[in-house]
Amino acid sequence: QVQLVESGGDLVQPGGSLRLSCAVSGFPVAHYSTGWFRQAPGKEREGVSCIRDKNGFTYYAHSVKGRFTLSRDNAKKMSYLEMNSLKTEDSGVYYCWIAGLWGQGTQVTVSP
Repeated sequence: QVQLVESGGDLVQPGGSLRLSCAVSGFPVAHYSTGWFRQAPGKEREGVSCIRDKNGFTYYAHSVKGRFTLSRDNAKKMSYLEMNSLKTEDSGVYYCWIAGLWGQGTQVTVSP
């Protein structure tokens, strides 16, 4: 059974940092693109970052470039999103994604 389980979401002040983790089971991570999306209340889900499977190129949304870092450990089947200099507009539910599969999400709230 394929499962994606996110963790690491929390309440943090502006300027703070968080590290989100995504554990994948029942699926070979190494040969697929993986990424993170987020959805704020009343807004559509948007892509945050993605690692391409073919060349390892990492894409970042303009709004997070320079602040967020995506990485993955193929051997451990883990994906990580390191988030620094967080802003209130980064708040939302963050979802891990791989090959069309989604996790259940983890809540990130950035508030004074």
